[in-house]
Amino acid sequence: MAEITCIEDLRRLARKRVPRMFYDYVDGGSWTEYTYRANEEDFGKIEFRQRVAVDIAERSTASTMVGQAVSMPVAIAPTGLAGMQHADGEILAARAAQRFGIPFTLSTMSICPIEAVAEATGRHPFWFQLYVLRDRSFVEGLIERARNANCSALVVTMDLQVFGQRHKDKKNGLSTPPRPTLRNLVNLASKPRWCWNMLGTRHRHFGNIVGHAKGVDSIGSLVEWTREQFDPRLSWQDIEWIRKRWNGKLIVKGIQDPEDARLAVESGADAIVVSNHGGRQLDGASSSISTLPRIVEAVGHRVEVHMDGGIRSGQDVLKAIALGARGTYIGRAMMYGLGALGEKGVATALHLIRNELDLSMAFCGKTDVRGVDREILRMR
Repeated sequence: MAEITCIEDLRRLARKRVPRMFYDYVDGGSWTEYTYRANEEDFGKIEFRQRVAVDIAERSTASTMVGQAVSMPVAIAPTGLAGMQHADGEILAARAAQRFGIPFTLSTMSICPIEAVAEATGRHPFWFQLYVLRDRSFVEGLIERARNANCSALVVTMDLQVFGQRHKDKKNGLSTPPRPTLRNLVNLASKPRWCWNMLGTRHRHFGNIVGHAKGVDSIGSLVEWTREQFDPRLSWQDIEWIRKRWNGKLIVKGIQDPEDARLAVESGADAIVVSNHGGRQLDGASSSISTLPRIVEAVGHRVEVHMDGGIRSGQDVLKAIALGARGTYIGRAMMYGLGALGEKGVATALHLIRNELDLSMAFCGKTDVRGVDREILRMR
């Protein structure tokens, strides 16, 4: 590929370079994938109101997210298995985010452990995404490890009490590391760059869990432990429990309903993330961008409202900000860059998004992203 001009270019390159089971893990949703598609498609129903003859010589995409200065109102979303898109994937993405001046969020289900990411980034503050698992002593340990790693915010994901059925993952027999079936071995043989990079790292399983959770010291025990740990009894009292143990910023992710937004605020959240888990949980749910305005109306005067889902360009970021989001998250866009070109690919994705954000602001007659509102939009 001669030149990368958009996130779609990175996606196509990642598809060529990443083994099928891990590429499909990123590029897919649950059941019919209706919600996964709607997350992207509903951005297309929002049009810009172009302005001319406005002084746009001096422009800024800089803002803040939960009090942290950011070069643009974008954070890297927590993404499981990033270290299977590219060797040491979480470390590479965290480095790219650090240089770019935006938050990086490490998933509980990352391949590289918290400590490795902290060491590789010189203990530069990053965010940690927390799943509230049945083993509360393990959860307490994760919180303490995040504190010791100099994490500045916890992002608690609330919408994974049970797993949505993801057909591609079932068909591919998704596992970490890959199962040595004939189909998988043939596919791996066609990805020599990926295989070579993976040979050079010791990070090949869930680094935050293996060796830390009680009784989990092998891939077999990890599979069994993980299957039993996600807690269908999760409640708002668990957020209050976390709030007592964490004195940094607390962000609650997975909000789709105004009443849940209010409950999250009352439980101690500093910010909430409007998200449907990238269309990977409840298929048939509304897109994040269509849900955003109702959540902003309900609690936007009390806490920061962020949004996640479907963002593939700086134009998408601008639309979300105009509808009231104080920040946005990119998951797949980052993972495509990581799978395509490693750390350079993540940096490329971030540069593409900021350039598109800056130019779109200019065409709309805006010079500061913090002053963007609904007046720049036309809804179809």
